[in-house]
Amino acid sequence: MLNTYTWPRYGARPAPELGAPTVRRVPLVIVGAGPVGLAAAIDAAQRGLSVVLIDDDDTVSVGSRGVCYAKRTLEVLDRLGIGQRVVDKGVTWNVGRTFHGDDEVFSFNLLPDAGHQRPGMVNLQQYYLEQYLVERAQQLPGIDLRWKHKLTALEARDDGATLQIETAEGAYTLNTDWLLVADGARSPVRRQMGLDIEGTVFQDRFLIADVVLDGEPFPLDQTERRFWFAPTFFSGQSALMHRQADNVWRVDFQLGWEADPEAEKQPERVEPRIRQALDQQGFAHIGFTLEWVSVYTFQCRRMTDFRHGRLLFIGDSAHQVSPFGARGANSGIQDADNLVWKLARVIQGQAPQALLDSYHAERSAAADENLLNSTRSTDFMTPKSSVARVLRDAVLSLAAEVPAGRALVNSGRLSVPTLLLDSPLNTPDVDAFDGWMLPGAPVDDAPVQGPAGGWLLPHLGADFTLLFFGTPDAAQLEALGALPLQVLLVDGTADGLATIQDAQGLVAKRFDATPGSCHLIRPDQHVAARWRRLDTAAVRQAFVRANGH
Repeated sequence: MLNTYTWPRYGARPAPELGAPTVRRVPLVIVGAGPVGLAAAIDAAQRGLSVVLIDDDDTVSVGSRGVCYAKRTLEVLDRLGIGQRVVDKGVTWNVGRTFHGDDEVFSFNLLPDAGHQRPGMVNLQQYYLEQYLVERAQQLPGIDLRWKHKLTALEARDDGATLQIETAEGAYTLNTDWLLVADGARSPVRRQMGLDIEGTVFQDRFLIADVVLDGEPFPLDQTERRFWFAPTFFSGQSALMHRQADNVWRVDFQLGWEADPEAEKQPERVEPRIRQALDQQGFAHIGFTLEWVSVYTFQCRRMTDFRHGRLLFIGDSAHQVSPFGARGANSGIQDADNLVWKLARVIQGQAPQALLDSYHAERSAAADENLLNSTRSTDFMTPKSSVARVLRDAVLSLAAEVPAGRALVNSGRLSVPTLLLDSPLNTPDVDAFDGWMLPGAPVDDAPVQGPAGGWLLPHLGADFTLLFFGTPDAAQLEALGALPLQVLLVDGTADGLATIQDAQGLVAKRFDATPGSCHLIRPDQHVAARWRRLDTAAVRQAFVRANGH
């Protein structure tokens, strides 16, 4: 029991397959009702798919675990129907500060430019995120959410998989056309199948302590991330402190590989460190209560292939990174966002199965980017030799004196969306554009005026969209009408087509658009292609390519 949160218990219902004379077949099963599995199930149901979601527990995560949710993830959560709840409950921040000892050597702003609906980051305990996702899933009739149903064995086949599932009422068998595996870093499914996962396990230990403060150190609108190398209040190598909902504060201490995990979790070891950390920052007048404590090691690993026929691995089951940089849950939710629209189009007969190969191509590239950044952060934070430590400390000293040296300081490169520049779904540019809304980039939000509200992203919908700047002529309109996609006009007018106004000119600026420019946007709101002038044959070809042909 926490001081600030009571875990819900979700009732387990007997499976309808128990005692049935024949084995039932369903189109889609998802294993694991954590944030990634829940996000995938909601997305699938919103796209018209029927989903069986199973989990061997009956509640949300124990402890706060994942904390930071990046702007791109918040935009995905908006499409799933819970983005505003996360923002309202969580703690918004954009500024991070890094110290060496007591001296500040570096700071950053995740969102220095105005004109975005969502902030750079929101901090919220993972159990709240999971609770909101569960409640959203319960609203959707397409999701059969089964608690206390444990997958014990499976047989993969060319046309799906046969699952053996245990419950308190007995065991049953279920056939599925497709299986999404979201059962976490220790993935029982991955182990049962004998699939590889390769990378590095780092020999270091970190203490996580969540504490409830008795007072307010500073106002919510001044919330920031604070990271220390060689903090004066702790003899270890680094420490991290930032705020969550309910005035719960997360404090991380780097302990070293030789630390005894059980001893370090004891209150008599943890509480003096928390007290020193608060006192050093001028918060000696504020008391605290321990909320949750854990000691962990971390690893940077991924599977060789995220797709194995009709089994697709998402989130931690496919890849793991260190927690510094908030790349775990953010990456997993973006896995689901990348995969589910493709799977829906395949199941509904709108695209070939080859489209699913692009899931591995795109998200393994994202995983490699996350692994690279996570490994670099870890190597900087935990030097493996005396020479590496001397070099690291020299960089920190340089950063305090020379602005150019600050770019070398690495306390965790925070999660940003991956540019899918090498995606097989992209159509390369034939026209010159400035800016970063190039094929493979996620669409930048911007203020607009339109029927779906005051921001661009909600107007893009859940399917392919051709974003056209201006008004197409009659012949173009006739040709566009034959394409199976939404046409959205920016500062244009045409009967039967959706229209938005570029309220501050930021849409055109971010897309480097001029009258007649158009961009083909995928269902996951990544750019697939762009042109200075509309060529319907080129649009059709790009649409076909973006569907995996």
